[in-house]
Amino acid sequence: MPSWQDFQPFIVSGLALGGVYALSGVGMVVLYQATGVVYLAFGAVGAMGALIAWSLIQAGAPGWVGWLACVAFGGAITLAYGMVFGPALAKRDPLVKAVATLGLTLVLFGVMDLLWTTSGGESRAITLPTDNSGFMVGQVQVNWTQVIGLAVGVAITVGIGAFLRYTKLGTAMRAMANDREITATLGVPVRRVEAAAWLGCGVLAGAAGLLLADLVALDAATLTFLVISSLAATLIARLRSITLTFAAALLIGLVHDLLTPIQSLTNYRDMTPFVLAAVALLVISRRRVMTASREET
Repeated sequence: MPSWQDFQPFIVSGLALGGVYALSGVGMVVLYQATGVVYLAFGAVGAMGALIAWSLIQAGAPGWVGWLACVAFGGAITLAYGMVFGPALAKRDPLVKAVATLGLTLVLFGVMDLLWTTSGGESRAITLPTDNSGFMVGQVQVNWTQVIGLAVGVAITVGIGAFLRYTKLGTAMRAMANDREITATLGVPVRRVEAAAWLGCGVLAGAAGLLLADLVALDAATLTFLVISSLAATLIARLRSITLTFAAALLIGLVHDLLTPIQSLTNYRDMTPFVLAAVALLVISRRRVMTASREET
């Protein structure tokens, strides 16, 4: 069994990773609340945005241009998808909506494989300026990118919560989550509210892709399927609570990285999102059954 000192660096990296998962999960929850769509293309959008940023930087563009391009691509492609396919899918079953976004994932993944082929063994990486500075916590070196990863997750969770609670647009989103038809009859511009939700989710996808490309790896497949961890966090929160989504994302990130120094479990750490989501869903189901049985008696 590794010592406590062996675990300390992975606590830091796990919290940073969990913060980015929270960023992704909150975006997915808000979009689902407003449109009923589970956005499975979140990871692919972020991955392609990060590759675009890398290409621009390699071509000589300033770093900030590439970063803005990554976020802008995420917002633009997600908004375009929502405006083109959203109305047609509005009255379809949630499963149909989710599978439709899986189609976008496959299209983007194919484009990335075509434009950024790895057959030549080319090494790619996005390095943010915050990687080169930081501070010590005990004997553990913490860089500012890791701090930003966690801080952005916290800020987005708090900011989105306040936005949904205290703004007119946020109130409209919450109303649409309860009943879309009644909200429309009350004069709420449903299409505008949906457009805002799609755009916001896309911007968060771009930001998450940029941070994950630095914290994990700039690889199309890796970044595309990291959405599974964020999706697991949203499932634990039942696609409702952004606060619970944040907590679940941190837990997934921590458990995933803390398994790394344990040699017997390292190869199984990628199962973390599935196991935690399955356990949470079983606990929720058990509570429902127990509550129902008490009410009957």
